This record gives sequence, structure tokens and C-alpha cells, in this order.
Amino acid sequence: MTRADAVALAHGYLQSGEFLRELDRRVAYPTESQNPERRDCLRAYLEAELQPAFSQLGFSTRLIESPKGDHPYLLADYREDATRPTVMMYGHGDVVDGMIGQWRDGLDPWQTTTSGNRVYGRGTADNKGQHSINLAALRAVREARGGRLGFNAKFIIETGEEIGSPDLREVCESLRDDLKADLFLASDGPRLAADQPTIFLGCRGGIRIHLDVNLREGSHHSGNWGGVLANPATILANAIATLVDAQGRILLDELKPPRLSNQIRSALADVKIEPMPDEPALSEDWGEEGLSAPERLYAWNTLEVLAISSGDIEKPANAIPGQARAVLQLRFVVGTKFERAVDAIRARLRASGFPMVEVSATQSFAASRTDFDSPWIDWAARSIHRTTGKAPSVLPNFGGSLPNDVFSEGLGLPTIWVPHSYPGCCQHAPDEHILLSVAEEALGIMAGLFWDLGEMPAPL
Repeated sequence: MTRADAVALAHGYLQSGEFLRELDRRVAYPTESQNPERRDCLRAYLEAELQPAFSQLGFSTRLIESPKGDHPYLLADYREDATRPTVMMYGHGDVVDGMIGQWRDGLDPWQTTTSGNRVYGRGTADNKGQHSINLAALRAVREARGGRLGFNAKFIIETGEEIGSPDLREVCESLRDDLKADLFLASDGPRLAADQPTIFLGCRGGIRIHLDVNLREGSHHSGNWGGVLANPATILANAIATLVDAQGRILLDELKPPRLSNQIRSALADVKIEPMPDEPALSEDWGEEGLSAPERLYAWNTLEVLAISSGDIEKPANAIPGQARAVLQLRFVVGTKFERAVDAIRARLRASGFPMVEVSATQSFAASRTDFDSPWIDWAARSIHRTTGKAPSVLPNFGGSLPNDVFSEGLGLPTIWVPHSYPGCCQHAPDEHILLSVAEEALGIMAGLFWDLGEMPAPL
């Protein structure tokens, strides 16, 4: 059989309904990693669902316990010929909270529901649908080659990505010899647009900044005390305004990235961000001045207010609150001195008259990307173009955060991400979904990539 046959087989899995039945079975596992009551579900997803799937593809598998013992890993290994390329793949079986009762039309997050071009369900986009596409594409290539892949493959599935992959680096470094490979190829996050195949080479980093103002216990009558008691909410709002302005521009130089290189500007020159009708329109006059929208999203830092609280917004009392708090997030690109962020923010607030604002940080991801000179980038782009007839967008990184640094820095692998979702997929929110059109194209893309890997006599 030929490359075209392998691509057709992969498309056929969707057209026959086989892929959706498989995805429905996987979505049914409520693998919420933030919920301690779901620990058994995390393990069951690996043992009862994925281990048999990998075994059917000729992989040997074993469970790896996390150092903390809460979020296990599955390591799958397929060895065919030591002279052939070895690809390292990744996925995560955990999901965010199901948010039962908040989905449209009362949809159950733990089962897939197809409506038009959309397939709803928690994990359809992030990440069960994406690693399921890659597994199906491997199956198509193996079938087309008569039980062979033509290359060696390793796959690690974690169950703690949604809580920050707390021990992924430690686990991977302990398995360094087992994870040796020539290329890292994985799928997560969204494409540039639903109809635009995309390659991204890494990710922005992220760090949560907590700001707390604790002035006193309890609240006090705003009439009897207004004007003589400091208001923590007022203080907090003005403190944030010293860090980021009303147009979302970072005011603190220590939180900004290095100057954009000509190489990055060139890579993003032809990239366009064009939201679909059901996606939010881009805000005018928002973000760093002098940059294009793709440069702001993929090559610059942002400081966002994720949550802010003081008093009871549902039942506000005529009282001055005693505390106020906010959670901010710095998304940053390679080269940012993010480890200095907390000290820099604390110094700015003190200098601006806000020493009472306590500053701390949690949930940190590193920024990382593959060098643009890697020959694997052109190889992947040519393969995708051959399959789809479209030149993929090649992004230095995508806007979100992933544990890419574990593989690019920790294991020293060139990293190629080929995402199968799109920006409007509602991941981390009610109504998460994938698009049937994207899933079908993605199945073909991955089958083409895996076929082309098997055509290589030796690694690049």
C-alpha cells in the first residue's frame, strides 16, 4: 500500500464512526486531575483504556508512578530497527473540571455529543481527542505497511498536565535512557485557525502572581467609617494599574521580553489572526504598541488579571471590606527573566506607595522553543503540504504554556507540535469541542507525517 492509502485509512476511521466511538469511550473517564477523588479514574484511563490501545499497535507498555504517587504516567515503546529514526510523542490524559450543569442544552461533559461540525465533551480538544488522533494515525500507517511502522516510537502520557505537570521533568530525567529519540512530535493547543494547518516549535511560559491586601479582620460600615478607613479593594486596583495600563500594556520593564529578533519578525510576517464568526473579535488598541497581532500573541509577554475579589459581589454590603486579592498571570517568551518577576513587582509596588500589597507566585511554566535552523521543521512542513495542499503556518511558539522545556531543554530534543484543535474550541470552559473537519484533516496530516518518517533510511 502507498502513502495515499495510509492517509485514506486514517480518514476512514472518522468517516466510519470508529474514531468517534473510541473518543466517546475515553471522554467517559472523568479524569479531573485537580480533584483528589478522581485518582482512580486517572489510573484506570491509562490501564484500562490506553494500555490495550498501545498493545494493539505493537508497543510494550508500563506504568510509571509519580514521585508524589498521585498522578501516574504511561510509557509505551515500539522498537523496529535501531538504524531507523526514533520519534518521541506525548499526551496528557487528565482534564480540567467537568463543570457539570454549565454546558449548553444540558450536555453531559462525560460523553461526546455531535452537533453539526462539532463534537462536544470534556477532553475532546484538550487532550484526549488530540492524542487519540495520533494513535489512530499510527494504526493507519501500521495497517498500510502490513504490520510495520518503518520507524521506532516512544509515547509518554501524563495525568497531571492540568495542574502544572509537577513532576514530569523529574520522571523524564529518571527515564533519560528510555526516552532517547531523534525527534519530539506531539499535539496539543490550537491551530492558528480552524482551516490552517499549523506547526509550533515551543510555548510561552507562564507564572501566576498573587497580590493580597490584608488590612483588618471583617468589614466595617461604609457610612460610619468611609473616608477614614483604607479600602483594600481601592488599594489593589491602583496597585495593579502600576503594573499594566488600561490598554493591557506592561508598565514594568523587568516583565518584558528581549527585543524581537529579525528572525522572529520574519517568521510571523505572513501570519494572520482572523477569528471565526463564533470567536471573539480582536480588541482594537490593545496590547504592546508597535507590534502586529501575531507578534503580540506569539512573540511578546502579557500580564493578565485572571481574577480579582473583595467583599461579596453577589450580595454587596454597605461596608468597607478588610481584604482584597487578585491573581495575575505573566505569559512570557524565551529570554524573559521570569525568575525575577516577584522581586521586580514587589519593588515597583513599594516604590509606588503600596508596601501593604503582599506578592507571591505559583504554577510556573518555562518558555522554550526549537531553533529555527532545525531540519525537522522543513521536513514537517513539506509533509503537511503534501497531504493537505496547504503550506502550514510555522509559529515560534504558541500563546499558551506546555511542558515543552522538559523535552527541548531537559532531553535535548527538537520539538515539533502539530495541533488538532482551534482557538474557539472552549478548552478549559463549558462546551469544549473539536471540529469534525479539523479532526479528519488532522488524521490525514499525522498519517502522512508517520508515513514519511518510515521512509527515512536514517534520522535527519
